[in-house]
Amino acid sequence: MTDDQHEPDDVPAESADAQVEEQHEAVEEAPPFDVHTMPGGARSAIEAILMVVDQPVTAEELATALELPEPEVVEAIAQLEREYAEQHRGFALHCINEGWRVYSRPDYAPAVEKFLLDGQQAKLTQASLETLAVIAYRQPISRSRISAVRGVNVDGVVRTLLTRGLIVEVGSDGEQGALLYGTTPYFLQRLGLSSLDELPALAPYLPDADVVDELIAQGHG
Repeated sequence: MTDDQHEPDDVPAESADAQVEEQHEAVEEAPPFDVHTMPGGARSAIEAILMVVDQPVTAEELATALELPEPEVVEAIAQLEREYAEQHRGFALHCINEGWRVYSRPDYAPAVEKFLLDGQQAKLTQASLETLAVIAYRQPISRSRISAVRGVNVDGVVRTLLTRGLIVEVGSDGEQGALLYGTTPYFLQRLGLSSLDELPALAPYLPDADVVDELIAQGHG
């Protein structure tokens, strides 16, 4: 190589390092999560979550998820609760085992009942029938246990069965606080039974409780 020849595009080492560092920072930088920048702010964000949860959530869980002080979450829930009552909304916030969830207001039970009964003629899907069978033979049973038995997510199916009036929330698991489900008198009426004792002997073919627990543990492993 002659004196007047040189390496093309020579860049000082310090300059190259600076460019790499700037590019690295540009890739890593992301807008910080701030619920207050959302339309309606924190209160609307909390409301959106409470509208879609399948099980009650605590103020602490909401505060952690939304990166908010817990007192701010508590105050927002109280405001929503008052607002729903003052505006005579068809739904209300209820606290169960320190967890909050949106429920239809009891005042409108006749309207809800009429809607449910008028829609009972629609056929259930195979997934709904299978889920209903698990609940009928293993009640009271939590949603996670139903999923473990069927091997699939059953959130949508459980909502359908609740809407049809075939199952109902019958309490909560003392250890984990999960909601427990059981069948309704309407379920027996539809099957032409007077009690659960008249169900066919299918229970022996379903997994035992310890097997279900093992399946749940594997699913969360």
